[in-house]
Amino acid sequence: MIRVGIGYDSHRFGAARPLVLGGVEIPGAPGLIGHSDADAIAHALIDALLGAAALGDIGGHFSDRSEEWRDADSIELLRLTIDLLSRHGWRPNQCDITVILERPKLGPHVAAIRERLAAAMDVDVDAVSVKAKTNETMGFVGRGEGIAVHAVATILPVG
Repeated sequence: MIRVGIGYDSHRFGAARPLVLGGVEIPGAPGLIGHSDADAIAHALIDALLGAAALGDIGGHFSDRSEEWRDADSIELLRLTIDLLSRHGWRPNQCDITVILERPKLGPHVAAIRERLAAAMDVDVDAVSVKAKTNETMGFVGRGEGIAVHAVATILPVG
């Protein structure tokens, strides 16, 4: 049986830290504001995986009210999510992620992001799709105030 989950995350630009997306530092852009490292790609993917397994959402497992997760590496949160899935009898199968931002251009970093996510999920890189789109200058993303990410993930029973 295949299960499907959908995830979404958004963050504002403006943090005095590096921009990290999909576990990869993206030079030349301000960081994202958030409790952890604000990696919107990892957060949307975590929500998609948790949703597919009917295990709640990222906030229920890694609360932004907990000091334990302050400045946390979201790739590590993704690994913890994969462990949680495994304990419930599931494993990731594939994911498709759409990143919506005006700048910086993500194209030069997509291969590294795919590799980093695949390693964290223990899947082949061919099972990880990452695409970048603009918002055609509309809304908060179009004005360059932040980023939005949509993710779809499928999971399979372990074994």
